[in-house]
Amino acid sequence: MATKLLLTFAICRLLVTVGLTLDPTELLLLGVDGQLSFDTADVETASLDFGLLTRAAPPLAVLHPASAQDIAQLVKTAYGSNFGFTVSARGHGHSINGQAQPANGVVVQMSGSKLRASGRIRKPPEPRVWPGERYVDVWGGELWIDVLRSTLEYGLAPKSWTDYLYLSVGGTLSNAGISGQAFNHGPQISNVHELDVVTGNGDLLTCSEEQNSELFHAVLGGLGQFGIITRARISLEPAPQKVRWIRVLYSSFWAFTRDQEYLISLHAQPGSQKFDYVEGFVIVDEGLINNWRSSFFSPRNPVKISSLDPNGGVLYCLEITKNYQESTASTIDKEVESLLKKLNFIPATVFTTDLLYVDFLDRVHKAELKLRSKGLWEVPHPWLNLFVPKSKIADFDKGVFKGILGNKTSGPILIYPMNKNKWDHRSSAVTPDEDVFYLVALLRSALDNGEETHSLEYLTDQNRQILRFCDDAGINDKEENEDIKLLSGSEFDTESGKIRIWHLGICSCKAHITCDVIDALDSKVFVAFPEHICNHQQDWQHHIRKK
Repeated sequence: MATKLLLTFAICRLLVTVGLTLDPTELLLLGVDGQLSFDTADVETASLDFGLLTRAAPPLAVLHPASAQDIAQLVKTAYGSNFGFTVSARGHGHSINGQAQPANGVVVQMSGSKLRASGRIRKPPEPRVWPGERYVDVWGGELWIDVLRSTLEYGLAPKSWTDYLYLSVGGTLSNAGISGQAFNHGPQISNVHELDVVTGNGDLLTCSEEQNSELFHAVLGGLGQFGIITRARISLEPAPQKVRWIRVLYSSFWAFTRDQEYLISLHAQPGSQKFDYVEGFVIVDEGLINNWRSSFFSPRNPVKISSLDPNGGVLYCLEITKNYQESTASTIDKEVESLLKKLNFIPATVFTTDLLYVDFLDRVHKAELKLRSKGLWEVPHPWLNLFVPKSKIADFDKGVFKGILGNKTSGPILIYPMNKNKWDHRSSAVTPDEDVFYLVALLRSALDNGEETHSLEYLTDQNRQILRFCDDAGINDKEENEDIKLLSGSEFDTESGKIRIWHLGICSCKAHITCDVIDALDSKVFVAFPEHICNHQQDWQHHIRKK
């Protein structure tokens, strides 16, 4: 009786929500081992994301899959439906502009499954480490922090990371997955042996360099347009025990970028002759250097921009690390000193700390907990992330860091270079056509604290100005290459002032393997897994390419 009442309620809810555009029994009779939830709290959670910039119509239901077969069954049902309904995979909810929110569709909740929490027999598989082969098989919804914990039990760890580990494997691999290790190991998508993928017509396929290779490369960096990643085989290396974490400051952008580029040029050198991680950030607001990840600097001796730059201008912080084992700790000082001698930072601005490897990798989560405690985490995040070619980075500094931003911002601004030869050109990820290019990530939070420069409207307008500057300065190439097909993304329409949806370039040479997905799109099935394009949530993804 209770089951009949539940089914009746669910059918009524579907009819009220979508009228007759969907046969309710298509969902109610899906037949999965996981759980198809119509719970209000589930649906509400699935209608939100980290960006908090949009509020989509709630999905019809949320699928908590127990296996890849559950996802395949859902997509196959949508593909074959007479009416069609949208399907979107959601990891940890770190998209920015509602990319994983299918209005009147079904969300596949890949991460944080209720099934694991409830202890049910059928649940997504746990990570399986292969120590001899040095790889790990992981569920597509597994969080990177849990992958790390599993592999560390064997003294191993993935080679390439994102700065924030509470992201899903399938999410970052559908984008790129970058952090300060990318100059050396490439992005996360360059460190994958094999994938299981549910395609747009509901097929579950294994793909790799040797098997279904075109699908393999299309899915990596493909923004979910070619299917949902349900399993990934990730390359591992011996994990260090400790990290020497170093920050040095610059007042000269030329010296800062020259040193960054020099350090990433050492990628082929032995481990003792290079750093393991190279990032950096821009300081236009004096408060940020002392408040952002403030535990790094001494609160008893705050850094003053005016004391380092008499003109009160912009400062740049180079952030680098050296990994080591406790057994080799005696050599770390000499190795670091040798590398620092070749850099041109401001004397007496070397800040160092030693910590466990896992604590360094999980550093951003600790900052998250502090922000949550102050009510500053669940706020709008109008983030802007750009790839800028080396030849244009000085123009960007002059026009944006020293121009548009003024001396106020409301979040960290990351900047660091990467080597293009560490990216596999066969993947769907698009990067500038230069040997070295930069990530610039403006990771701002909109705050309702009465300050105009912290408001969502102000930050949104600044993002428009930055993109307009890129166009006016000739940094952005508006002419798409003939081999590029537009597939996914968003940007501002600078004329109307509205956001328009655009799609990140995917090589058209892969078009023939996407026909099922394209047919599915025509049938109103949209398979998406937009978690993290790089190391940050990417709503304003905008690839700046050399003219």
